Amino acid sequence: MHLLVLLFTLLGQFSLPVVYNEEPITLYTTGDNLAFAAKNLNDKTWSEIRGNTANRVFWSRTHLKLHQTDSSQRPLGLLINSFGAFEVYWDGVLIGKNGKIAINGKEEEPGTESSVFLIPDSLSIAGDHLIALRTTQTAQPSADRRVGFRIFKYSTLLTMPLIAMAYMNLMAGAFLTAAVYYFFLYINSKRRQLTILIFATICLLFFLLLIMEYLKFHVVIPYHYFYTRLEVIGWLTFAIALLVPWYFAIHFHLEKRMWLFGILLLILLVIYVYNHGRYDLTASLYSLAMLMSTFLIVGKAIVRKEKGGFIVFAGLVISGLVGRYIVYDYGLFISFTVIVLCMLYLHSIRASELEQEHQEALALSSRLQLELLKKNIQPHYLRNTLTSMMDWVEESPKDGARFIQELAAEFGVMNDIAEQTLIPITQEIELCKRHLAVMEFRKEINFQWEDSGIDESEMIPPAILHTILENGITHSIPLSGNGITFRLTYIKRPTMRQYLFETLARNRPISENRHGGTGFKYIQARLLESYGQKWTFHSAATATGWLTTINILN
Repeated sequence: MHLLVLLFTLLGQFSLPVVYNEEPITLYTTGDNLAFAAKNLNDKTWSEIRGNTANRVFWSRTHLKLHQTDSSQRPLGLLINSFGAFEVYWDGVLIGKNGKIAINGKEEEPGTESSVFLIPDSLSIAGDHLIALRTTQTAQPSADRRVGFRIFKYSTLLTMPLIAMAYMNLMAGAFLTAAVYYFFLYINSKRRQLTILIFATICLLFFLLLIMEYLKFHVVIPYHYFYTRLEVIGWLTFAIALLVPWYFAIHFHLEKRMWLFGILLLILLVIYVYNHGRYDLTASLYSLAMLMSTFLIVGKAIVRKEKGGFIVFAGLVISGLVGRYIVYDYGLFISFTVIVLCMLYLHSIRASELEQEHQEALALSSRLQLELLKKNIQPHYLRNTLTSMMDWVEESPKDGARFIQELAAEFGVMNDIAEQTLIPITQEIELCKRHLAVMEFRKEINFQWEDSGIDESEMIPPAILHTILENGITHSIPLSGNGITFRLTYIKRPTMRQYLFETLARNRPISENRHGGTGFKYIQARLLESYGQKWTFHSAATATGWLTTINILN
């Protein structure tokens, strides 16, 4: 709504009637003579080119013709865009100053590039008039910038920049808030998405762009810093033009997007080099390059039927039309705002997808909890265990009691970890040792457990080592001496944390390579639940038995 109000306000500004009937020509001469301000002075020998005036005083004279104006348009004001420090004369009458000119050995006090002066009603009757400027430009004498004039109602010249600035400040505040929010969202997210970081950066750059564009209404900027401000605006626009297509390329999963990024960067650099100094043209070409590359990305997304593609394409069309038909100073910001709204729309789609993934993850977690409990309460496991327990109780009541204690301890640990996503590695090792103690009674095999390099502060998904251990017991034949050794090694590297689980035994004969059944699926589901895609899992036979490797990527 605020955007529409701003748009109609700006359109109203630029529909105001111009009260002179032609583009005036400005003539220049060097020298300091107050007679140069006279309306009827013969200035036919003056030049249309100012040239480098160094530290000298120079004069400019501009003849114009006013239309008849009614009382609603009065009093009139004169807007001047010019470099230097100068005095303004209207028909030979001094009506204002901008800075202080360098005369009588005094240094120049630079004026601002844009200034507004009141034209007395007695001097603004319809007909021919003269604007004369007595000027020095010692702070930047080589900058040959033409003098620009606009004559409107005086109150309009004063209030329109303030109205525009008020709306732009609201827009800037919205983008600053969005930038801070999305930076915090990125920093505090477990799954840091590059698109969120890029979007936050774009919002911050856009906020800075708005501030730099309207900084002239907040602080007094001497004219010799005018191009410095435009240079900063140009580089901010450059960065936005580079990041916006990159954002869409990542969101829509464009292949070879780094090639696009490199080509776009090269195009923007060429635009900068060949048009340096023509700031509005350069920024317009940056925006055009941004729009064209983004159209290509979104067009491909539509062909691939990516969600949100048509909405973004429509937003880009609106952005292009705004940039084409609204004056650059305002059209640039309105068109960029439309593009950012398209990004927010894509964020809403992504947020919906993440919510769905979260619900699916909760369902997966519940299934995994049930799987974990089922691992030790499945009928054939209980039947075999109870049968072995009865035999031990009959043959050796003391060992039978110890068997019962070990089984109860294993079930106790299993019950403690069933509802957790991550548990301490020490608790996982305890579970494995309890299970080996139970299986020693059942299998009557000497099981040995060894571990090295264990960091007791590490966390791991529950029962994944326990599952590997079960596979090792099931698919291994004891070595001479009726023993099987299980060895766990933990290695911490700069890029990953690595678990090596070795089964030292003879492998049972199999008809084909063993790729793992439900046990391996359980392990992979647990790793996916806890680490997303930042893990690898590999299990294969070795000369000494079996080796399983789990890498948790940093």
